[in-house]
Amino acid sequence: MKRALIIMAAMAAISTSAMADQALATAKNCMTCHAIDKKLVGPAYKDVAKKYAGDAKAADALAAKVLKGGSGVWGAVPMPANTQVSEAEAKKLVAWILSQK
Repeated sequence: MKRALIIMAAMAAISTSAMADQALATAKNCMTCHAIDKKLVGPAYKDVAKKYAGDAKAADALAAKVLKGGSGVWGAVPMPANTQVSEAEAKKLVAWILSQK
């Protein structure tokens, strides 16, 4: 019984953490152009995670793109800079994006 409670608490913490990052993405308007599992204006977060899997430099590069914007990697539509996001938030968002499976 005790073990089951510990497992349930751990699962709740993981779920809450994942939702908190999705909530941050929603609050910072990222979900206006992106979705977790389908292309909208920008690529699906699962596609971003797949493309950059195993790339040790990806997290820093993607956080910089969140802050400064970018173009050319996913097509002709440029991603504007997100001026609502702090550097710490950008890193948190990118870590969440790269964790998508």
